[in-house]
Amino acid sequence: MTGIEGRLVRYADLRACTNAFVDTRTPGSDRKENFTIVGPGVSENPNQHVHIPEPHGFNIGAARQPGGCLNSQHSHETAEVFVVHSGHWRFLFGAEAGSDGHLDAGPGDVVTVPVHMFRGFAKRDEGTGFLWVVLGGDDPGKVTWAPKVFDLARQYGLVLLKGGRLVDTTVGETVPAGAELETAPTAELIARLATPSLDRLAQGVVRGADMRGFPGSPLAGPGVEECPVIVPTDTADGFPAGPVVGWWRHGFNLRCLKLATGAVVPAHVRGEEEVVFVHSGTLAVTTDAGTATMAAGDTFTTPKGATRAFRALSSDGVVAYVVRGGDAAGPVRFVETTVAAA
Repeated sequence: MTGIEGRLVRYADLRACTNAFVDTRTPGSDRKENFTIVGPGVSENPNQHVHIPEPHGFNIGAARQPGGCLNSQHSHETAEVFVVHSGHWRFLFGAEAGSDGHLDAGPGDVVTVPVHMFRGFAKRDEGTGFLWVVLGGDDPGKVTWAPKVFDLARQYGLVLLKGGRLVDTTVGETVPAGAELETAPTAELIARLATPSLDRLAQGVVRGADMRGFPGSPLAGPGVEECPVIVPTDTADGFPAGPVVGWWRHGFNLRCLKLATGAVVPAHVRGEEEVVFVHSGTLAVTTDAGTATMAAGDTFTTPKGATRAFRALSSDGVVAYVVRGGDAAGPVRFVETTVAAA
């Protein structure tokens, strides 16, 4: 992948898939939009558009839903982390939506849900909301759906094959000869996907209002804070583990970067993949290939070993979420450069 524009996915340019999963015709779930931004994701529709297919060690996706719209109960093989960009959401636990309780989150909050348990989510308030989602691994594996999802899918002409491919019989698609169909999870599997207590699940929630900059961050400076969100272990760039560690593997760090108006993070280099999502404000990201001006909702990925610098352009500053590959994020190296943040 070459050129800075090839590494920038603007919110306005996101290409949605409205039939990415087997639940897409279920009443209450039929108005959701799914996006695959970085990596192959977990879509069951082979026609799902992938904006940046380059492997990162993690995947970036998104969901956009109107008020009252539900994403049905499912389980993942790898970490699933939600950054709430807009709207108020309810995360529902158990094989039946909410049967094992729920947690609520609003703009700026982060919710990470353990592997091997059923979860779904619903947009609670009016208007359209957007969740930016991080999935662990280059291959997050297939989704395990709750039994009710299969019952409703059959009613609306959708068939899921073993291996995760979706067949839509209402548009003339047919099940390939000899193909094996995916079946609803057994009672034994459902028991293995038991929901932890709500107290334990709440350990995976970090409220945006509670995020505080770590003074020891190498990026910290005048008007710049870097707040730990998911730090699975002590890191080579000086962060102690926490506030979210997780008893399940994440395989990445998630930080919140806050910049006051005009604040700058000088040019530096990292040895792992880094993806930046702007939650609010306007951020200039300058690399050797040029400068990308990011608005709220935009996503940018910087290649390993490339120089990058940040500057807050908006009058109310910038809040951005940053994913870095690996449980123990590597050190940062500041460099002299003739290219300054725009």
